[in-house]
Amino acid sequence: MPRLLVLSPGWPQQESALDQLPVPPFSSFLRSLDCQLSDSFNLPWPPSPTSEAPTKCWEFALTSPEKSSTKEAERKDTTAEEELDSEVLEVFHPTYEWQALRPGQAVPVGSHVRLNLQTGAREVKLQEEDKYRNNLKGLRKGKRLDINTNTYTSQDLKSALAKFKEGAEVESSKEDKARQAKVKRFFRPIEELKKDFEELNVVIETDMQIMVRLINKFNSSSSSLEEKIAALFDLEYYVHQMDNAQDLLSFGGLQVVINGLNSTEPLVKEYAAFVLGAAFSSNPKVQVEAIEGGALQKLLVILATEQPLTAKKKVLFALCSLLRHFPYAQQQFLKLGGLQVLRSLVQAKGTEVLAVRVVTLLYDLVTEKMFAEEEAELTQESSPEKLQQYRQVHLLPGLREQGWCEITAHLLALPEHDAREKVLQTLGALLATCRDRYHQDPQLSRMLVSLQAEYQALAALELRDGEDEGYFRELLGSINSLLKELR
Repeated sequence: MPRLLVLSPGWPQQESALDQLPVPPFSSFLRSLDCQLSDSFNLPWPPSPTSEAPTKCWEFALTSPEKSSTKEAERKDTTAEEELDSEVLEVFHPTYEWQALRPGQAVPVGSHVRLNLQTGAREVKLQEEDKYRNNLKGLRKGKRLDINTNTYTSQDLKSALAKFKEGAEVESSKEDKARQAKVKRFFRPIEELKKDFEELNVVIETDMQIMVRLINKFNSSSSSLEEKIAALFDLEYYVHQMDNAQDLLSFGGLQVVINGLNSTEPLVKEYAAFVLGAAFSSNPKVQVEAIEGGALQKLLVILATEQPLTAKKKVLFALCSLLRHFPYAQQQFLKLGGLQVLRSLVQAKGTEVLAVRVVTLLYDLVTEKMFAEEEAELTQESSPEKLQQYRQVHLLPGLREQGWCEITAHLLALPEHDAREKVLQTLGALLATCRDRYHQDPQLSRMLVSLQAEYQALAALELRDGEDEGYFRELLGSINSLLKELR
């Protein structure tokens, strides 16, 4: 909007400048303000050339009549909208055709509203899907504001919304009560069940209570051997759960079972080891407490002494559960001569089943350390605590010194395919450490060539049956890889 500033002093020059403006109406317009300026500032108009006027500034706006009238109309519309909003709102009843919406009119719920960019007016119509419903109230379930009346006030809207909210809360509480009543019809409270079971001489116990009772029965001097074995057998079922195993630790039950390894009864040793193996499995908290409680020493003693094969199976199971993913236990295992104990166990007659489990354990320990180092390289962590513990486990040098390169190679003579698979995996894991020992063992090369011919025939049969990636083909691949490395 162009503006003209009239400053003092110098009134005559300013007046003559106004007369020379290219817009003729402006001079007459300015002169028409003589009375207003004189009255507002108490100044003579027009001022004389010698009169001293105080320094003042008046700002005049040059506006067109069309724009002024438009603004005036907009101001009136806004005032009209405010008056309508504060007093009475007229409900607009839309049809399926677009209709202009006047200021102050209320739109029913579910209507389609748009702004016409050409005319600047808001337009309303019913949505197309409403043609098939014929009733706006069917759009949603529940209570609605009644819009059948022609007008309603803002206060009516507020009270209606408040009632709607209260109604929703009432309906929600009613639904909750109905759901609770339905649950009570199908289920009974635990207090009533306990009372009924007490009348039937049946006691409901938690897992914790059951484990406490089983430990007390096992530790009681009055319990027979059969009762102790039964208690350990039932206890093994519960300690498979991680929380239950930690609860067994919390009330001292774990140490009682560990002390059971000192029993003179082989069955007690066997089932005590069975319970410990289940409790140790992937449970670091229990593993730590077991090491502190002397479980590792007791397990190694049983494996190193003359015991039934079934007892040694369970003890070896407990040892494997204790060592896996626990580098500190692996360090203690090496310090206590665990590799010598396992070597004697494998070389004993009639322990082929145990030999396969021992080889599997060694493979798991070797690869576990390798994976920990690879993970540290990927994450660029040079000194995490667990990696430092793994680096203190000198397993591969110990295996080489204890002759496990040759022992593992000779186990390829086992007839079972599963046993051969585990031995081949272990040979591959020890290849970097035992390469020279493998080269010096002619029996290993002959065994690998023999197995290669055998599994080529079996893999051909698989391929003929339509198995492109069969089990024997995988074994043949392992054998071929070893032969290639040893050439």
